[in-house]
Amino acid sequence: MDYEQRFIDIEIKLTAQEDLTQQLSDLVYEQQKQIQELQALYKALVRRMNEGQADGPDPYAQERPPHY
Repeated sequence: MDYEQRFIDIEIKLTAQEDLTQQLSDLVYEQQKQIQELQALYKALVRRMNEGQADGPDPYAQERPPHY
């Protein structure tokens, strides 16, 4: 195998690695957006639960039927 072919092979591998790096970067970016959305949702749910506790008993809690 001559040096020119080895150089071409190295360039091909480098290009593939750059593509993979970009794909991974895009994936990490999307996951970070999802994490931020979930954190915001979690905070809103906690706030809602805390507001509900301040108002009294949970209106969504099921009461026991009288025969228990």
